[in-house]
Amino acid sequence: MKGYDRISKYTSEDLKTMQNWSLERKIRVTQLRIMEWYERWDGKVYVSFSGGKDSTVLLDLARRIYPDIDAVFSDTGLEYPEIRAFVKSLPNITVVKPEMSFKDVIQKYGYPVVSKEQSSYIQEYKDTKSDKLKELRWNGNEKGMWKISEKWKYLVDAPFLIGDKCCDIIKKKPLSKYGKETGKHPITAVMACESSRRKMNWLKNGCNAFESSKPISQPMSFWLEQDVLRYLNDFQIPYSKIYGEILGDENGGLYTNGEERTGCMFCMYGVHAESEPNRFQRMKSTHPKQYDYCIRPVEENGLGIGKVLDYIGVPYE
Repeated sequence: MKGYDRISKYTSEDLKTMQNWSLERKIRVTQLRIMEWYERWDGKVYVSFSGGKDSTVLLDLARRIYPDIDAVFSDTGLEYPEIRAFVKSLPNITVVKPEMSFKDVIQKYGYPVVSKEQSSYIQEYKDTKSDKLKELRWNGNEKGMWKISEKWKYLVDAPFLIGDKCCDIIKKKPLSKYGKETGKHPITAVMACESSRRKMNWLKNGCNAFESSKPISQPMSFWLEQDVLRYLNDFQIPYSKIYGEILGDENGGLYTNGEERTGCMFCMYGVHAESEPNRFQRMKSTHPKQYDYCIRPVEENGLGIGKVLDYIGVPYE
């Protein structure tokens, strides 16, 4: 397997090998990556902390080495109440806030639907003045890549805006501003298994992207969901109540009996692929106040997500 220096180029086989490592080895290598990052920037680093289980593991790993390392929480206003409560319970957490609300972002740039990639392609197809880009987004390249999926082409005619800007504006921009103001460099809990885009970033840069235009450390890139649950369970690490309990299945795996993922409450990425009850159906019973606000029409001071879910054929009652 190739080395880990900053100019290394990785393969999918490299990633698969590392994903099959024992949890003990993953812990050692992850903490080594954190130390390399910390030393490279003379301690001017911070943990990007969302309050979710992945970043909870990352923060614990980092603070076992550097107890006073900063953690920064981007308060988007879209987190589950249980996530916000958990973040408030921890010491030395810096809170940053966006300049625009989610409602303002979706009204100006569009709703996040299907996936970040597809919503981006749809927005570009509708907004671009370039015939070349429009052609690429509709038909793809010679390999049929970089295009709007056939399944979702009807969304270019949707009676509402679609876009991928919400995460950049609401979550990433405040963190970027913090980094510029403090000179600190982020450590995140991103894992390659979460999306093809994140996998490609790891194949290109590895865990520590020292030479990127926006240097970033992703020392848990080769972890899997089971590793995160095992770490929380084995080391008895406190985590947000939104996940419920960590339980074992008949095959020796672990799972939570609460929410599996806890990003922004109102994000629609991937909801079309969820079995029922999906995230919005669960929200109706667990968080009725937030549910009402997100489903209610914009004209009635809601977010208007109900009409979007109706349009893409996702149940929410």
